[in-house]
Amino acid sequence: MAVTDYYSLLGVRRDAGPDEIKRAYRRLARELHPDVNPDPETQDRFKEITQAYEVLSDPDKRQMYDLGADPFAPAGAGAGAGGFGPGFPFSDIMDAFFGATSGASRGPRSRARRGRNATIRIELDLAECAFGATRELTVDTAVVCPTCSGEGTAPGTHPVTCEVCGGRGEISQVRRSFLGQVMTTQPCPACGGYGTVLPRPCPECDGDGRVRTRRTIKVRIPAGVEDGTHIQLAGEGEVGPGGGPPGDLFLEVAQRPHAIFERQGDDLHCTLTIPMVAAALGATVSVESLDGPSEVDIRPGTQSGQVIPLYGQGVKHLNGNGRGDLIIHVTVETPAKLDPEQEKLLRELAKLRGEESPPGKFQPGQHGFFSRLRDAFNGRLSPGGSPRGRPPRTPPTRVRCSPYHHASGEAQGPPAGRVIAECEPRSRLTPRRAP
Repeated sequence: MAVTDYYSLLGVRRDAGPDEIKRAYRRLARELHPDVNPDPETQDRFKEITQAYEVLSDPDKRQMYDLGADPFAPAGAGAGAGGFGPGFPFSDIMDAFFGATSGASRGPRSRARRGRNATIRIELDLAECAFGATRELTVDTAVVCPTCSGEGTAPGTHPVTCEVCGGRGEISQVRRSFLGQVMTTQPCPACGGYGTVLPRPCPECDGDGRVRTRRTIKVRIPAGVEDGTHIQLAGEGEVGPGGGPPGDLFLEVAQRPHAIFERQGDDLHCTLTIPMVAAALGATVSVESLDGPSEVDIRPGTQSGQVIPLYGQGVKHLNGNGRGDLIIHVTVETPAKLDPEQEKLLRELAKLRGEESPPGKFQPGQHGFFSRLRDAFNGRLSPGGSPRGRPPRTPPTRVRCSPYHHASGEAQGPPAGRVIAECEPRSRLTPRRAP
């Protein structure tokens, strides 16, 4: 059973002042006084408005009534099984268990809300990932409506206070239940909980306060990013409804495959194929790197599978100093066809070295996973790893970048080597194949 609505009996709003309530009561009292209207029904109504005026004219009783309690209810009459007093607001019970945001909104909602985040995928070359780049991106996004400046109303008009809820954005209902007189609160159906209504919505944005458009932004890509890195651009996302603050724009980096280099963390790996004679005698060959051509010393007796590190010629460390290394994996190429003169020379060399009938050397096959893990802990060279004796690698500090980036230690100078023969062997760089 609902509690009597005293405001409706006097014909005033819930936020009416004492003077307005007094005037409304006097007007109705002159019409319904028993001396003027002796009708029994009129007398009952006169008693109701008198009771309503007694409650609404007293600040304490009015506050009690606004909280859902009936000041004229008998003592303990609405107390339920839970021991709550009369008129105990149901929202206070919910707040006690679930917090203040569980039930009523506690006031009007703002039309301005934060915009959504947006994600754009951007493709970069290896050099752009290594050294950074600047790109201009064209994005489709939402911006503040230029006609209403985010207010949502037509020019010359403004939002007006909702007449149903009086600007509170919510309406309350008092009902009797097993808990007593319970007041429940729900968003106002007339204004949607905003407390205001738009008399004339903006013709351009239809009251949303924002419009769709296309704009161009300049983005600086930091050096050291890799495939899967997310770069956050604060405040570059969509503007929220009602001209609210914009969200963030995230750039997802997609690194294109390189024709020669394979990236592993901040190190670059490639395969250098050299002739058999150059591996035996040694040579100086020119190889390509991200910084341009570099001279590499092939020491005499280089075997297939050995690695040559070029320190500090890899990818820059993200948000740090220094660079990774360029790891060159050497492959010795054995000639498949020989002319008679070449075959004669090789046979003479085999005779001089006593290798006309070589016995061959046998060794265990490839190590298993645990053996390679043990070798890594012992500091040995692992396939695709770094040379023995390098300092341990520590990850650099990351700022707003979600993926993990491998880092290397400080740059060191290349090892000193003696050039045996100055020649130009036929060598070539190829991508390193996975072992």
